[in-house]
Amino acid sequence: MGPQGPHHPWVLLLLLLPPVRAAAAARPNFVLVLADDLGYGDLGSYGHPSSATPNLDRLAAQGLRFTDFYSSAAVCSPSRAALLTGRLQVRSGVYPGVFEPGSRGGLPLAEVTVAEVLKAQGYATAMVGKWHLGYGTNGSFLPVHQGFDHFLGVPYSHDQGPCQNLTCFPPDTKCFGTCDQGVVPLPLLWNQSIIQQPVSFPELVPLYNKFSRDFIADCARRRLPFLLYYASHHTHYPQFASREFSGRTRRGPFGDALAEFDGAVGQILQALREHGLDNSTLLFFTSDNGPSTLRMARGGSAGHLKCGKGTTYEGGMREPAVAYWPGRIAPGVTHELGSTLDILPTLSALAGAALPKVALDGFDLSPLLFGSGKSPRQAVFFYPPSPDPLHGPFAVRLGKYKAHFFTQGSFHSSTTPDQACQGLTPLTPHLPPLLFDLESDPAENYDLLQGQASPEVLQVLRDITLHKVLLEQRLEFGESQVRKGRDPSLQPCCAPNCSPKPSCCRCSPH
Repeated sequence: MGPQGPHHPWVLLLLLLPPVRAAAAARPNFVLVLADDLGYGDLGSYGHPSSATPNLDRLAAQGLRFTDFYSSAAVCSPSRAALLTGRLQVRSGVYPGVFEPGSRGGLPLAEVTVAEVLKAQGYATAMVGKWHLGYGTNGSFLPVHQGFDHFLGVPYSHDQGPCQNLTCFPPDTKCFGTCDQGVVPLPLLWNQSIIQQPVSFPELVPLYNKFSRDFIADCARRRLPFLLYYASHHTHYPQFASREFSGRTRRGPFGDALAEFDGAVGQILQALREHGLDNSTLLFFTSDNGPSTLRMARGGSAGHLKCGKGTTYEGGMREPAVAYWPGRIAPGVTHELGSTLDILPTLSALAGAALPKVALDGFDLSPLLFGSGKSPRQAVFFYPPSPDPLHGPFAVRLGKYKAHFFTQGSFHSSTTPDQACQGLTPLTPHLPPLLFDLESDPAENYDLLQGQASPEVLQVLRDITLHKVLLEQRLEFGESQVRKGRDPSLQPCCAPNCSPKPSCCRCSPH
């Protein structure tokens, strides 16, 4: 029976979840929804005039919408490491850049993820979508080794495998571009088993949605608190969608993919309502990094922010974010600072779990979420995709002010008219730093240190410089996992003894 048939492998395994603890019913459930390469200006609720995102916009209207929320990195792997661990990605060694098919490294198993924290408290944990934190020998870095009971998804970005002959939009629209060549086709994994290679894009999200609904239903039946981590990859290049959403929006392929992602969020919300869990579940939505403007109209929008993916300008790391919990979180808009680093401490506090005994870079945002206080976060540190201890964070935000000590363009942000964003723009030191007031100038156009700076501005610069120096003094870079290199034999292949590789790694659904 194929993965779309009635007897899915996860249905049987969900029945084997451990028995519920007596006190678990009082604990909240958590749904983390992470978009992929979605820019600050891509949603209707953040100002896009033609995006069809009714479910996400409803979350924004009925939840707490952040205007100043940041990812910890401007590219995929390090941003995901920081979100799951509450630690700056340089601590865990997830740099420079991202993991590739066949990478020897991955998120170190010694790192404690939010899934492991909650699992120790009796939570059921599941992940669906894009992992991108390493595959390893026999899948040793996959989510099932990082605190997740179940995983249905892809091990890395879906452009990291040949796609030129694959259908991205039914009935027969091929994927735009060629994606990576000379590697195995993208596999679909259930836990550690390859159930399809290459992935069938038009059929993928209906599988994800069924997995999510089944997981929620089973946890409701068992009265078991849960964490569902839905790491969408719809809006990453090349975009894809199922028949229901293909050709249905005014925004073209990106809009169709975004609409399907929005529909998936709607299905999760419906499942929560059907099982009476909406008032006992915190749903938190954000994105991993800014838009890949290299892809032009197929790459998303940073709105009025500067640059996009791969840069430490606002467009690279400032993200849409919403916290939604009916009856607990009052609808509204907050201009307080928040970060993906804050998710682990916040969820740990709400679950009554002890924090990992390691250096954390996140804060508990629950006073902000429940209206009893301000965000404890005062500063945001902007590390580039290829960080090093010599340069430290390229930029620091303290309150409403942001100083750029170094800037550099990124090929992910090429094709934009702004030369500062483009890939050939080299690493540039700034002494004195570029300093911006992000409340009056979120587009980072007007350097406050041009001309005669006021005493207040000079004091701000001293304060920001001190925060940078203190962080650099206490932060230790972990061994780079990405620099461990690649081994073609580690690429996931459903027919390990086939030849010639990598093209022979093809299997029908089972």
